[in-house]
Amino acid sequence: MLELAEMDKREMENEYEQFAMQYNEMKMQINNDSLVAQLEQEQKRTEELLEELKRVKSSDAAEILRLKKELATLREVLRSYVLQIDSLNRMNEALAKENSNLKTQNRQSQEHISNLSRENETLSSKVEIASQLDATGIHAEGRNKRGKTAKKIKDVKKFVISFTVARNVTTTTGIRSLYLRIATPTGDVLSKGGTFQFENRALEYSIRKDIEYTGEEQQVTVYWDVAETLSAGTYRVDIFADGHNIGTTSFGFEK
Repeated sequence: MLELAEMDKREMENEYEQFAMQYNEMKMQINNDSLVAQLEQEQKRTEELLEELKRVKSSDAAEILRLKKELATLREVLRSYVLQIDSLNRMNEALAKENSNLKTQNRQSQEHISNLSRENETLSSKVEIASQLDATGIHAEGRNKRGKTAKKIKDVKKFVISFTVARNVTTTTGIRSLYLRIATPTGDVLSKGGTFQFENRALEYSIRKDIEYTGEEQQVTVYWDVAETLSAGTYRVDIFADGHNIGTTSFGFEK
């Protein structure tokens, strides 16, 4: 559990640092004082949250979860600026083409198009980060043999985990594999032996769910049939997709 939490925290730190760098790069690509001021404000907020994250211990699950939610919000904000700047670039390109009848303006237009091409290559790498899926509204509970919510661990016959894969118009559509890890209070992972790749290592998963993702918000519910003896305490659920941890929650049971 501690090792996974440390990896999770390290990945979050890397993303915060990447987001701050991207804001700095975008400021140098545009000539709009108002937009530059907005980017500077978001960059400062990102750097402040990064410093908060560095001071947080990996074992502080509540604070890590709060900063993970902040990270998801930052990703949405960054994605909106990427799309906004890309839209501005496309508008400028169209205006440049309209002036192509004049030789001087045509030369300037071609130079502008060339610059846009280079900027779009940079933006493409940013869109790759912005295209990461997010799992929101995660809810996990145990149910008894009658399908009712169970509070005591001895009554639990099934785990039910539901969440929403958020809308993301920048990501690739099609079949996406979601991997869920259910960790017990002792740190063991409930698994049937399946593994997936995360940070260049194989991790066991509890449940794999393949979805047809269209870019729109999608509800997902998965189940784990309890066939082992479980202990009371707090259980943790981590959701992964495309090599990223896209959501975390915890739930607990009495004896």
